[in-house]
Amino acid sequence: MTTHLSRNAVLRIAPFAAFMILLAIRGAMPAGEATDVDPRWVYGLTVLMVGGLLMLYSSEYGELARANAPDLRECGLAVAVGLGVFALWIHLDAAWMTLGTPIAAFIPLDASGALDWPLVAVRIAGAVFLVPVMEELFWRSFLMRWIEQAQFETVDPRSVGAKAVLLSTFVFVLAHTLWLAALVAGLAYAWLYRRTGRLWVAVLAHAVTNAALATWVLITGHWQYW
Repeated sequence: MTTHLSRNAVLRIAPFAAFMILLAIRGAMPAGEATDVDPRWVYGLTVLMVGGLLMLYSSEYGELARANAPDLRECGLAVAVGLGVFALWIHLDAAWMTLGTPIAAFIPLDASGALDWPLVAVRIAGAVFLVPVMEELFWRSFLMRWIEQAQFETVDPRSVGAKAVLLSTFVFVLAHTLWLAALVAGLAYAWLYRRTGRLWVAVLAHAVTNAALATWVLITGHWQYW
């Protein structure tokens, strides 16, 4: 397998790489009064930068073209799978199901303990509208198909074999603290993409999961899931 990455590969890697770099920067920043910059607002910068990259190269993401939009039945399937993943995610959190600790915490509360709604809005914008597109482009559209064949653009997702699904999902798991929940999510989104051949179905399911999780976190205050 060649190690040369095509332009199409780079365009799917770049937003994800930018997101991870800014996540590491946010995690390395001191919190509270130790700095004049609130590290939580680095997430706002992340939304702008990664969102900007996705918009800049949107015309080159053929798998997200309007012609590849899901039909009503596929939308229903995506919503059902997304909600199912959410229901499992909040229960698959036992100690043995956890891998390390989160790189950067995000608790959108002000000094008085009240919700900081601008921070909430930024977090929801990133989790629901940005992350699903950015991650599905990288994990499923690029990595899963690239493992199947270096010229991933030519690979029909419906023909991807078990090896590529499992290996890409394994790496996906390593990027998450709740490894078992991530395993379920990764396999579910990969199954949707492989079954329908439409990346938008996986993106929609991922967005539904994140939207449901955000709602639940805001209601319950279980910030460790953010």
